[in-house]
Amino acid sequence: MFAGENISARFVVPTVAASVDIVVHLGVEADGRRRVREIVAVPGRVEADVIETEPIFESQAGRLVRAQGMPTRPERFAVTGIDVHEILGVAAERPLQASV
Repeated sequence: MFAGENISARFVVPTVAASVDIVVHLGVEADGRRRVREIVAVPGRVEADVIETEPIFESQAGRLVRAQGMPTRPERFAVTGIDVHEILGVAAERPLQASV
C-alpha cells in the first residue's frame, strides 16, 4: 500500500484480513518448479496484528489433502457461480491426491 506513513498497521492489517478469502501458499522445488504447499481460508479475525487462517488443504507426506477449514464467506464465491460447500464436500469424502 502506497498511502504513506500516516496509514498504520492497525488500519491495514484488518483491512487486508477482511478483503482476502483464500491464500494459496507455494513452495519452490530444487529444480525450480512451484508446488502448492497449503491452501488456507482467511476468516477475517486479527489478533496482535496477526491475521488468523484456517487450513483448507495441507501437505502431508508429499500430498495435498483436505483439512477441516472452510471459507467463511461462501457468498462471495456464490456470486461467481462457485458452490464452495459442494466442491469441498466432495473433497471431504475423498482426499485430494495431488502431488506437491
